[in-house]
Amino acid sequence: MPSCQSGSMNAPPKSRPPDETNSWMKSPIDSQQLQAFAILARNGSFTQTARELFLTQSAISHSIKALESDVGCRLLDRVGRKVTLTQAGEHLLSHAERVLADLRNAREGLAELGRWGHGRLRIAAPVTVCQYLLPSVLREFKESFPHCHLSIEPGDSREVLEAVDQRRVDLAVTLEPEGEDQFEFIPLFSDNMGFVVSPLHPWATSGKVTRNEIPKQNFIVYHRRSRTWRMIESYFRNEELVLNAVIELGAMDAIKELVKVGLGISVLATWVARKELLDQSLVSLPVGKRRLQRNWGVVHWKGRRLTLAEETFIGLCRSATEDWGDQPTKDE
Repeated sequence: MPSCQSGSMNAPPKSRPPDETNSWMKSPIDSQQLQAFAILARNGSFTQTARELFLTQSAISHSIKALESDVGCRLLDRVGRKVTLTQAGEHLLSHAERVLADLRNAREGLAELGRWGHGRLRIAAPVTVCQYLLPSVLREFKESFPHCHLSIEPGDSREVLEAVDQRRVDLAVTLEPEGEDQFEFIPLFSDNMGFVVSPLHPWATSGKVTRNEIPKQNFIVYHRRSRTWRMIESYFRNEELVLNAVIELGAMDAIKELVKVGLGISVLATWVARKELLDQSLVSLPVGKRRLQRNWGVVHWKGRRLTLAEETFIGLCRSATEDWGDQPTKDE
């Protein structure tokens, strides 16, 4: 068998058409043969290798011969009862040690994932959900899965769906997708958007919204490019009202603070301003006779079986949002 060493005296082989049936390049090297080779290279003894692998010397010898036949090179020189590596054997050994280490690490990782509470959970959600929902949910989740690795990717509705689509996350807590057939949507709750104003605003003191005053208001909103803002604009467009003055901010708390001091009004869900509505630093009023409703839920790839950790997370989200939907505003 050739030793795979080149030299000036060797004539170049004649070109032959590839033999698809016998080509060793078509499949990976057998891992058991590779393990036997690596142990034999380390201890230099067929007897010791057979003892370590709980096999016969004959089985080890056949395994090494099969490996040499497979790769098309002589890997070992046999001198009496001892073996030494050829140049080809040294080359293969350098790769074999890395490959076998990777296989051991993979097996250990799989064993770790198989243990209760281990694994990972990757979540995407809008910043508002990250701020108001996830802290309490994940605190309880970690009590049941203390060793589960968590990662959270914030973004708007479009971005979190892209994260699911590109397999960067496992679940997304977001608004119900529109025309996205590859996803499954698990409903959590539906909320109703309402005007949120300062207690000193004329609408708050009168307890009602003056329709013709709506276009004259300064609206303070979170991301005009967001799907929620598109829903708000569409709602008032159907009411034949145009919202002209808009201040855009990137933080929900900043929006509420500016509304408190009377620099404008906003359109928010009750759960976003729950604390401020309870302490009466903000007042909520209905946007009109029709409701401005959003449907929230968890999105994942359709047909994918959920893990126990994922099902637990969804259940905790559902429990945490039980009283988030259909909250009445002042005049409802």
